[in-house]
Parts: sequence; structure tokens; C-alpha cells
Amino acid sequence: MHETAQILLSIGGIMLLGLLTDLLGRRTFLPRVTLLLMFGILIGPSTFNLLPEIFISNFKLITEIALTMVGFLVGGKLSQKLFKSLGKELLWISLGAVIGTVAIVSLVLLVAGVPIALAILLACIAAATDPAATMDVVEETKSKGSFVNLLTAIVALDDAWGLIVFSIGLAMVGVLSGLNGWIPPLLLAFKEIFGAILIGLIIGVPAAFLTGRVEQGKPMLIEALGIVFLCAGLAIWLEVSFLIAAIVMGMVITNLAKHHKYPFHAIEDSESPFIILFFVLAGASLEFDSLAGIGVIGTVYILARIAGKVIGVKIGGEICKTDSSVKNWMGLALLPQAGVAMGMALVASNHFPEYRQLLLSVIISTTVFFELIGPVITNRILRKTASN
Repeated sequence: MHETAQILLSIGGIMLLGLLTDLLGRRTFLPRVTLLLMFGILIGPSTFNLLPEIFISNFKLITEIALTMVGFLVGGKLSQKLFKSLGKELLWISLGAVIGTVAIVSLVLLVAGVPIALAILLACIAAATDPAATMDVVEETKSKGSFVNLLTAIVALDDAWGLIVFSIGLAMVGVLSGLNGWIPPLLLAFKEIFGAILIGLIIGVPAAFLTGRVEQGKPMLIEALGIVFLCAGLAIWLEVSFLIAAIVMGMVITNLAKHHKYPFHAIEDSESPFIILFFVLAGASLEFDSLAGIGVIGTVYILARIAGKVIGVKIGGEICKTDSSVKNWMGLALLPQAGVAMGMALVASNHFPEYRQLLLSVIISTTVFFELIGPVITNRILRKTASN
């Protein structure tokens, strides 16, 4: 079959599947994210192998487009009003979730007999979350309120905190391994973070004043897509985090564009097809069989990461005196984990090839678990907190 025909048939079938998963998500306890991932696993190379190779090979492009859109929309929710209302909660709970996870995962893995360098790398990767899955569950449940606002803000900051912690972890492991080249990885990590922030500012500031002028106060879809693609392309070209760049850009626009009557809602509808393709291809690329060989380290990692998120949020919540619902449930709502964690694992394995096989096998297998189970838990928590 012609390659173009294969791609178009695959896209058409997956798009129609999106409608079916939306219906199933409303009638079952399973969120759309989990259903799309499960379908991707079934049609992927690990099972029935129904997707053409040329379609799977374009996963990276779809991932970057989808996550840039998600980052932009998440950043658009980080307004001054939100920071003023959440303030201490956002700071302490986001820090608690990251620091608590890194501390508990590293400690538990060390007790389990994992080498200290590998324990540090896995602990730093454990801090990352999945904003795409979390935001999709929020949109699907149509949840609103202070809990959702805080969750949205935390997932926006989580990966920024995670990248910072990961850069420090790389440097620490470099020192422990006796490598002279530990400073360059640290500098590269800081370049990725602060370079992304700079790109978000460079595009976001003029966009805040120039968009919404064609139709007064109403940003157009073409404007939104234009700046999103520009941001993603520039960030990828300069090898910095396109996700952080998009979050910063969205945050800058929502806070500076005072003439906007409403933010870029138009992009939410155009985002949906990319999100559907993203999760199906994510499922297709995951090695489901790897769960069977997860072993002791993988099991310990899963339990320690859950404990780290829960305990870290509780400690952060106690410091800022937040509501009991946040202290009790926010940690579990932060369990989804995907692309950023996989990216960290690949970077770490390139710097420390002696840990490559074990590092990637643990992260790939546990990503399957957290992507399938995490959105289900987040879904249930959002429904529970909304009913309280």
C-alpha cells in the first residue's frame, strides 16, 4: 500500500477512535487517556502490529506539537490572579512533591541495594509528571475549583522543578563516578532551562501586544497556532525545553495581554486531534511486555514514587496550612508520568552508559504503569473533590 494512503488511513481511524473513547470515558471509570494508551498498545508493534512503520516513525513530531500546545494552555492558566490566590500553596506543595519524591525514592532504592548513582538518577526522574495526561483528565471531567486550579499550576511547575533537580542529579552522579566532564552536563541542563525561559519571553512579550488586534480582543486560531509552532521550532532548533518555553510563553501572554477579552480558547479545539494521536502513538511505542519483567527495582520504584508524591504533598501542605482535601489527595493526582521522564532517562543513559539497560528498562516499564493507572486515579480524585 502507498505510504500516503497508510498515513491517511491511520490518522482517520485514530480520529474516529477518539470519538469512541470519549463516549466510553463518560460511561466507564476509565479516562480517555488510559483508553487511548490501551488502544495504542493493542495496535502497536508489541501486540497486533497494525500501525505502519512510517506512521510510528513520525511520533516525535506529533509529540512535540501536542506537548507544546499543552504547555501553552497550561501556562495560560498561570495568571497573576492565580498566583496571588494560591501563593504559598503553589510554592510549598510543588516543592514538597518534587523534593519529597526525590528524597524517598533515592532512600528506598538505596535500602533495596541499588547503587547510589543509579538511585539518584531514578529518584530525579521520578519527580517528573505528565501535564498532557493530567490536563486531558481535567478537560474530560470538566472539573473546576481551587483543587483543579492548584493541580493545573503544579503540573506546570513540576517539570521545571524536575529539570532543575535532574541537572543537579547528573552533576552529583558525575562526581560520584569520578568523571571530569560533570560540569558540561550541568551547564547543558541549565542552558536547556534558562534558554527555554528566554525563548518564552522573546516570543511571548510581542505576542501579548500583537495578538487579538485583527478581531478586537479576540485572539484568532491562526495567531495561536503560529506562535505555538514558532516557539516549538525555535526551542527544538536551539536544543532547549520546548515544554518550558511554551509554558513561559503562555504565562507571559495571559498576564500582559490586557486587551484580550478571553485567552486562546480557540487552540483547545485544534489541540484535540494532536492529543489523540499523541496518546495512541505513546501506547504503541510502549513495550507492554516489559511490565512482566519489571523486577524488584521497578516495583520498589513504583511504591516509593507514590509514597514520595503523597508524603511530599502532605509536608508541603502542612507548611502552608492548606485544605485537608489537598493534603490527602493532591499527591495521588500527580502520578501520571510520560514524555519528560522518558527524555530524562535517555539523557542519563547517554551520560552514564553503564546504567543504560537497567535505567531504561525500569523507566519504560514503570511509565506504562503510571500512564495507565495514573489518569484513572486522577479522574477519580477530581470527581471526589468536586463532590465534596
